[in-house]
Amino acid sequence: MLTAEQNKFFVEVGPDKPMGKLLRRYWIPFAGASELDNEATKPVRLLCEDLVVYKDLSGNYGLIDRQCPHRRADLSYGYVEACGLRCNYHGWLFDADGKCVEQPYEDLAHPEIGLKDKVKIKSYPVRECAGLLFAYMGPLPAPELPVWAPFTWKGGFREIVRSDIPCNWFQCQENSIDPVHFEWMHDNWTQRLAGSHDYSTKHLQVAFDELDYGFAYRRIREGQEENSPLWTIGRLALWPIGFYLGEHFEWRVPVDDENTLSLAWFHAQSPSDAPPFEQKSVPTWHSPIMDSNGRWITSHVINQDIVAWVGQGTIADRTKEFLGASDRGIVMMRRRYVEDYKRIEEGLDPKGVIRDPELAKCVPLALIGRTTGAGNLTREEWRRHPFLKSRLKDHRHCYGQPKEVREAFMRAMGFA
Repeated sequence: MLTAEQNKFFVEVGPDKPMGKLLRRYWIPFAGASELDNEATKPVRLLCEDLVVYKDLSGNYGLIDRQCPHRRADLSYGYVEACGLRCNYHGWLFDADGKCVEQPYEDLAHPEIGLKDKVKIKSYPVRECAGLLFAYMGPLPAPELPVWAPFTWKGGFREIVRSDIPCNWFQCQENSIDPVHFEWMHDNWTQRLAGSHDYSTKHLQVAFDELDYGFAYRRIREGQEENSPLWTIGRLALWPIGFYLGEHFEWRVPVDDENTLSLAWFHAQSPSDAPPFEQKSVPTWHSPIMDSNGRWITSHVINQDIVAWVGQGTIADRTKEFLGASDRGIVMMRRRYVEDYKRIEEGLDPKGVIRDPELAKCVPLALIGRTTGAGNLTREEWRRHPFLKSRLKDHRHCYGQPKEVREAFMRAMGFA
């Protein structure tokens, strides 16, 4: 268990807090680029800071303070220009660097004062990659944005799913290094929801490894061979806030100390005999987590995870926990966060930061997944595959996939 002070270290993410300082050393995904297709501005709360992201008329992104420094108007209601975002209250125009480049009345009436040259607001770099928007909120120079190898895959169908989670980010991320919960929260619980009282195969052995870009958990379950990728490769708790499962990524993005954005990126490779398909935009959709009766939705994989996260309270009280042998990965991960904070205090880069531009162009990750090699299967083989066939009925991981996204997915897979 942790002390109250140790627990605060992990959960507080404000700019003056240790974990807040550490997480700001990384590029953080915070939105889907397609969220700005219809509305060019979007309010964002990220790491306890209120911001607005926008896409200007030149196609460039900006992430700046949500409040205009003039009279504190909400810039998420501003309008984009060829270069920057203009406040809808008095027309002050800000570029992506936070510099005020135009003050219509002041520029006309008192150009000699040069007031705009004295005004600058908070701003952060934004990059788009694989349909996701990433922000860097730390000290400059910024590290390279890692382009994970799956982001470079050609063909298939991509989608981004977001959910708003009313609890702290850390209890969500600790789930990423917890193998045994899969047996109970997903396999056994899904069987109970289906009316079965049978139990899934038990975990016989678990192991944890620290890798360049995170921590892997490996496992052996009843009936599983030791040459299974689940044991030889494992799954990766992607540093510092992610989870990589072969066909998709999940990030537990800290909104503030009491709220988290669950952001997931999915890729499905089209069957080998599917007609050619070109995806021009990556859809982003919101997955509800609560039903009309005020109960958490439990039917889908990530929704089941969310029940565990929010069930620990807004901020988990780790002074009352009792860790067991299956929690070794959690202990390893906690220690690394502490060590990384010490590193940045010494002026060093923390774990996983990439400064090499060539390496960042395509960062390899060990590939493991239940549907690995799906692109080599025909549509008929898809229909018979134990896991792929479920994708033809619903989105397995997240509840509430919109009809238009489902239809686009089916077209991409050649089933429509």
